[in-house]
Amino acid sequence: MDRLKLSLRGALLAAPLVLWGGTALGRDDGRYANSPLKPWFDSLRSHLGPCCSDADGFAVADPDWESHNGRYRVRLDGEWIEVPDEAVITEPNRAGRTMVWPVKTAFGVSIRCFMPGSMI
Repeated sequence: MDRLKLSLRGALLAAPLVLWGGTALGRDDGRYANSPLKPWFDSLRSHLGPCCSDADGFAVADPDWESHNGRYRVRLDGEWIEVPDEAVITEPNRAGRTMVWPVKTAFGVSIRCFMPGSMI
């Protein structure tokens, strides 16, 4: 029984570290500061919150995203992830390419923002 209490105590002490280590941090290092689209990227929001910027998202090649039965999904690190409807950006895509803003946490990957491209 003492071992169980010790294990439980260790898990409770480690939980805040695991949760803190999984938070999403922006990575805008200034390389897009002169882009004419920067203000637009910075203003993008989904119903889940701000997308942050173009530096936090990345372009997705056409084979790595699809629409099926009215829902989007995207392949990240070899795994298909369903895009929540709340994450889809519905305003016109000025960048032209499909963009995704994933959030990686200790519990897995979720999609904060997704902007479908033109599929040309």
